Amino acid sequence: MTVRSSRAEWRGELKGGNGEFEVGDGVFTGAYTFASRFEEGDGTNPEELLAAAHAACFSMALSGNLGRAGFPPESVRTEAKAHLGPVDDKPTIHTIELICRATVPGIEPEAFLEQAEAAKAGCPVSRLYAGAEIKLDAQLEG
Repeated sequence: MTVRSSRAEWRGELKGGNGEFEVGDGVFTGAYTFASRFEEGDGTNPEELLAAAHAACFSMALSGNLGRAGFPPESVRTEAKAHLGPVDDKPTIHTIELICRATVPGIEPEAFLEQAEAAKAGCPVSRLYAGAEIKLDAQLEG
């Protein structure tokens, strides 16, 4: 079993406070506030971190699927958009959009989409988000 960790600290009250997080052993640190999460303030937020994790996980899973199917990709680029909004009057990540562009020599679009759907369903972060709708827009390039 593999265990990964990150840390966060929040100082002060919810709206007037601020926080900072550290990913892994300090590979990335960032500041966050109420405004950066629920409005358009400077800094980052947990949803961006979750989206980054999902984009990275999906890209790796799709690359692995394609390679096992005999179509090693030249590149797999994924943007993930985490939608935060009220569900039952509580802030909820209710939708994740995965926007993927890949360069995969020799594969037919239908076969590519099959592998992308399998990666969407099978990557560990997608499995974690099973309660959220996960949308996928995957396209070949080149």
